Amino acid sequence: MSKKKNNSSIKLVLTQLVLDIFEQSGNAPLNYKQVSAKLNVRDPESRETILEILKEEAQKGTLKEVSHGKFQLRELKTFIEGVVDMTNDGSAYIVTDDPDETDIYVAPRKLRNALNGDRVKVYVYAKSKGQRQEGEVIEILQRFKMEFTGIVKVSERFAFFIPDDRKMMHDIFIPLSDLNGAKNGIKAVAEITDWPAGAKNPIGRIKNVLGVQGENDTEMNAILAEYGFPLSFPKEVEQESEEIPDVITKEEIARRRDFREVLTFTIDPFDAKDFDDAISFHALPNGNYEVGVHIADVSHYIQPDSALDKEALERATSVYLVDRVIPMLPERLSNGLCSLRPKEDKLCFAAVFEMDEDAHVINEWFGKTVIHSDRRFAYEEVQQIIEDKAGEFAKEILKLNALAYKLRERKFKNGAISFETTEVKFKLDERGKPVGVYIKERKDAHKLIEDFMLLANRKVAEYVSKMGKGKHKYTFVYRTHDSPKADSLASFAQFAARFGYRINMKSDKEIAKSLNFLMEDVEGKKEQNVLTQLAIRSMAKAIYTTKSTSHYGLAFDHYTHFTSPIRRYPDVMVHRLLFHYLNNGQSANEAYYEKLCQHCSQMEKKAADAERASVKYKQAEFLRDQIGSVYTGIISGVTEWGMYVEIIENKCEGMIRLREITDDFYTLDEKNYAIIGQRKKKVYRLGDEVKIKVKNVDLTKKQIDFSLVQE
Repeated sequence: MSKKKNNSSIKLVLTQLVLDIFEQSGNAPLNYKQVSAKLNVRDPESRETILEILKEEAQKGTLKEVSHGKFQLRELKTFIEGVVDMTNDGSAYIVTDDPDETDIYVAPRKLRNALNGDRVKVYVYAKSKGQRQEGEVIEILQRFKMEFTGIVKVSERFAFFIPDDRKMMHDIFIPLSDLNGAKNGIKAVAEITDWPAGAKNPIGRIKNVLGVQGENDTEMNAILAEYGFPLSFPKEVEQESEEIPDVITKEEIARRRDFREVLTFTIDPFDAKDFDDAISFHALPNGNYEVGVHIADVSHYIQPDSALDKEALERATSVYLVDRVIPMLPERLSNGLCSLRPKEDKLCFAAVFEMDEDAHVINEWFGKTVIHSDRRFAYEEVQQIIEDKAGEFAKEILKLNALAYKLRERKFKNGAISFETTEVKFKLDERGKPVGVYIKERKDAHKLIEDFMLLANRKVAEYVSKMGKGKHKYTFVYRTHDSPKADSLASFAQFAARFGYRINMKSDKEIAKSLNFLMEDVEGKKEQNVLTQLAIRSMAKAIYTTKSTSHYGLAFDHYTHFTSPIRRYPDVMVHRLLFHYLNNGQSANEAYYEKLCQHCSQMEKKAADAERASVKYKQAEFLRDQIGSVYTGIISGVTEWGMYVEIIENKCEGMIRLREITDDFYTLDEKNYAIIGQRKKKVYRLGDEVKIKVKNVDLTKKQIDFSLVQE
């Protein structure tokens, strides 16, 4: 490195230190001698440089000279913290914690090795009139991720690793001694171990070899690794799960309410292996019905702070990829001990309700139970019983279905929103290759189970929320959902109007009513997916929190997740807290549980992103054999560089690039969700039907390119 370049690097670091001093000193006016003293700088040359820096920063507008030789920050809020959102050209925007703050633009050379998702401290430049707010990263506070999936490139003396992540702009240098057996061209997971100051590329090591690029197992494992989900359980976790006794003692049964003689069954997908909820049904002499929602008692088997518990918390959720489930708990628990398998005694935590003919809850009871499931139903079998009004336990199933209908009706009357999205499923061959696509249907059997699970979740949340008063409310884990922002909803309403749907925005109830009418009317129509996805996007995201606020989408004042502890860690926390309070325990530490809630919300989002990535990969793989095929699609998204189209027949989505539509020069009209030709004024709007040809498929990028077939 040249001496000149070295000096400029030192000056840059010194500038940041100087500005830090003003911030740390509460922005008291300081001269260059005082700044030097605070920095413990004594040599005349460096003190001279500090004086230079003060004058230069005053010229830039960062500092102001308040009296001769004394300087102050022009604005104390010169430093902010935020998260790096990388763009395709290597620059970034820093998204601050304050939703009202403008994002700060940072040029590529001023990122100082910050990567996408990192939490950073940024020095914000004084803003010139009409210019965007700019800054530079001065400190990386927390790395978002240090592991990446990608391809290994090996030469004679060194190796490089090319990450799959398009927002990771740097290849990783891998010393040959850290290849961990990886060969040239193989797909692997690399971990950054060092990034020396001034080095263009980080240094790393190969952590896991995934396999040959393009093979199903390799690509599915790559998706999991990319989103930070481990590919296997640590040995100590597996060992701990193997050591749990599978015998239920008489003493344990004596501590519980015994439902083994009461009719109980499970209803799940035909290929499910973990059954975490069962329904018990009993007609009472007074004409009412006792319905029990029995949930696998995971918290009985997993003790706080055990290796099992720490691993479950770290994962926070099971992940459902197209062809596999990555469970939150080892198989012995998820498919064995905790799974409510038929004809076996099982330990549960239950919400038991006495209900009248109109599905009003007359009495409720929460506590630990022991059950013996009489029958394991698949959804399809129960649906058949509902439709034929005949079959095993038909009388009980039909009564439960009638009660579920009333619960559902009341829920929608109170303002719940029904988002019926179409779920795409793939038919896979023995090698995991997609050979067909079908739409998963949700019928009464699915809704029956869903409505009783919603009831249990709501009633548990209501029960705990009534404990204590005012500041003495009991700490609990809630599932909350904010009402949508008015501008997002107005934007959606404007778009829906094009299809003849009016969204009444007078009140939350009227909004819900309009949305439900839209969702019902659009079902089965070609624009169903586009409108449903856009409506969902205009909504806030549901999160876990200790703050007891309402759930907008379900129109419940209090709501939690109690019913799936095999696959969701928040439900484990809910079980522990509820049991603690049922036994007269004191309120738990709110700050501790809020931190766990934030982690679970983040992991839930990562799992959803991983699931989406696996669907995108399978869509690309399915269409790879259809190059040149022509389909009819719906415009599902518009951007400044292209429009996304979803094929009506198989729901696969790809992009038509604007530069490849040659009959005109097209630009984005963001406000109207449209692409407009500048000369002929031809308009392509979101929701329009278009003919497309499958042009190209890039499996590595999970990218499908279409070309427009013009009439």
